[in-house]
Amino acid sequence: MLIDESIDVEAHLEEPRRSIQRVLVVDDSRLQRRILTASLSRWGYDVVEADCGEDALEICKTQPVDLIISDWMMPGMSGLAFCREFRALDRDDYGYFILLTSKSEKEDIARGLDIGADDFLIKPINALELRSRINAGERILRMERELKEKNRLVSSTLQELQSVYDAVDIDLREAKKLQQSLVPERHRRLRNADVSLLLHSTGHVGGDLVGFFPINETSVGFYAIDVSGHGISSALMTARLAGYLSGTNPKQNIALKNVDGQFRPRPPSQVAKYLNEQIFNEIDTELYFTMLLAHLDLKTGKMVVTQAGHPHPILQKADGVLQPLGNGGLPIGLIREATYDEFEVILSPGDRLLIASDGIDECENQHGAFLGYEGISDILKVNRHLKGNDLLESIKSNLEDFAGSTEFNDDVSAILIEYQP
Repeated sequence: MLIDESIDVEAHLEEPRRSIQRVLVVDDSRLQRRILTASLSRWGYDVVEADCGEDALEICKTQPVDLIISDWMMPGMSGLAFCREFRALDRDDYGYFILLTSKSEKEDIARGLDIGADDFLIKPINALELRSRINAGERILRMERELKEKNRLVSSTLQELQSVYDAVDIDLREAKKLQQSLVPERHRRLRNADVSLLLHSTGHVGGDLVGFFPINETSVGFYAIDVSGHGISSALMTARLAGYLSGTNPKQNIALKNVDGQFRPRPPSQVAKYLNEQIFNEIDTELYFTMLLAHLDLKTGKMVVTQAGHPHPILQKADGVLQPLGNGGLPIGLIREATYDEFEVILSPGDRLLIASDGIDECENQHGAFLGYEGISDILKVNRHLKGNDLLESIKSNLEDFAGSTEFNDDVSAILIEYQP
């Protein structure tokens, strides 16, 4: 007897949510196929029959089959061989495979599992056990299809995110062009001084900004800014600060004041204090920034400087001797009542001054060590013969060698002022 129907299956099992629709019954015995088909049809499945493994394989190639119940021993292609060929088919969905056998040896069952069978039933088959095994297959197929649907949703979401990322990436590339346009000139000759600028963002956009602005025929102002953080918010802050220190519209430049129709410089310390007040009273942001603001008298070489938390500028004398300048100071936007000091330096013919962001002296190598003042000093000494943008590009190249990468952990910016006879 193929199926023992002494137990009322429907009385013991609730109808599960169907993941299995079509069942393929494979057996060389017509009677056994009919008995299995009768039970499966009564349980609501769409049943297809095959009397050999070869025919069953052709059915699987042309019709969607969710569950296969196949006899092990059949003439021609055995159930085991059919299972192997079935698993080799290119299918969109997983098919659950139950082998019917009179074999009970563990070696045979292990071989069947290795080939690709999911479950076994020993003849004669108990109807309750058959239905339970089918329900187990239902659960597995349901989980497989739910997982497949989730993967589809994840894939679809990733595609949408990629589209959003691509759109943002395009916007950021344009934003980078706009930010770089804030520094339209990378070199200019100012009477008896050469000014060179370096600005390299670690991402598309960054928080560093360098620039200069004319004060009058004999004076020029310089600024180096490093906004905390990276990315869009920092870049927006640099854009606003660039407006405050405009080199094209002196009326908007807070570092200048109009006295009887002529523009004169405000003390750099007052400018730093004003910007600090703006941060707390109007801009209302969690960002802060370091800044070095300086005025240079091109006639005398006298430079008045305010250092608001920015790295110490390095003076390289005409004879090559190096000297760090300044006493640090507080960043702008960190403490509401902060005050700022000034210091003076006299540039002599042949001297040059490097104003660099912390992206240079805090550049890390692969071992986590910083370049530091000593590293910058070594670069300046070795490249003493280079001038202008050639020196700045050499500094950037040395940083890449030190970091072991063309990408840095922080934005890199610098101003090089070379005072000529």
